[in-house]
Amino acid sequence: MKAMILYSPAPIESRPLKYMDVEKPSPGRGEVLIRILKCGVCRTDLHIVEGELKPVKLPLIPGHQVIGVVEDVGEGVEGVRRGERVGVPWLYYACGECRYCRRGLENLCENALFTGYSVDGGYAEYMVAKAGFIHRIPGGIDDTHAAPLMCAGAIGYRSLKLTGLLGKSDATLGLFGYGAAAHLVLQVARKLGLRVYVFTSSRWKIEKALENGAEWAGSTSEEPPRRLDAAIVYAPVSSVFIEALKKIDKGGRVVLAEIYMTPIEKLDYSLLWHEKEVKSVANVTRKDVGEFLEVASRHGVRPEVKTYRLSEANEALIELKKGGHLGQLVLDVA
Repeated sequence: MKAMILYSPAPIESRPLKYMDVEKPSPGRGEVLIRILKCGVCRTDLHIVEGELKPVKLPLIPGHQVIGVVEDVGEGVEGVRRGERVGVPWLYYACGECRYCRRGLENLCENALFTGYSVDGGYAEYMVAKAGFIHRIPGGIDDTHAAPLMCAGAIGYRSLKLTGLLGKSDATLGLFGYGAAAHLVLQVARKLGLRVYVFTSSRWKIEKALENGAEWAGSTSEEPPRRLDAAIVYAPVSSVFIEALKKIDKGGRVVLAEIYMTPIEKLDYSLLWHEKEVKSVANVTRKDVGEFLEVASRHGVRPEVKTYRLSEANEALIELKKGGHLGQLVLDVA
């Protein structure tokens, strides 16, 4: 089978992913073999390829926003049929037994494995996955638009839940950074009745956010029309986090939704006073993914997408790094 292989992390401009023939995997006990149709390109992939996230497996096939068809099932697999269309998210496996899993926090599992990081992922024609950690894709969502829902959508949905604003009418949410996850969260938040302000350094993204339904949009340093009840920071830059803290109201919460962020060099306590909170997002649970797929199906939430061929994964990641596309980049594998 064909796959894009990372042998050593390096700047994406050097095109470190190699398009190669590798052996087609076989499913073990409790696993399924998936013929991959599409795989989303995520900023986490870029952090892995460039080494900002310390490698845990090399060589590695990246990719964790996978849509495909079950081609084979291993021993002990029940409730999964050949030919089913499924998705594989970032959380590849959780043990179900550690103290975090027992508390319903499988996203923090001490023995977790992550797709395209701990194990080979979706930048390939085939992959194996744990049968208990795949997700059926609702009808009405095509393969290309389903792929980004597995991470950008799911992590965006978890970050939205962690703001504490769901179910609160007329609350104001700030989105700092407007890209793959934020443009999906904007759709969901508006459907659920929240007021949404978008902060971004790009003029064209400000205009796009307003077109997409934001009540207000401006630069990160601008003062919004009213203080925020909560904010989600998608930009991996600590100065943006500081700006978010400045703009939330008393008792507000800032949710950090990136897996990586530049070091926070100075934090004045006055920005945290008045019972403000800071909460990070670490991975997603199966429940998050399932809930979000249902929400996306019910409310017609769809990402803006641009497709590349599997062999063009380096070029897709270069475009992602440059920030020239608002929505999600998707590899066309089939």
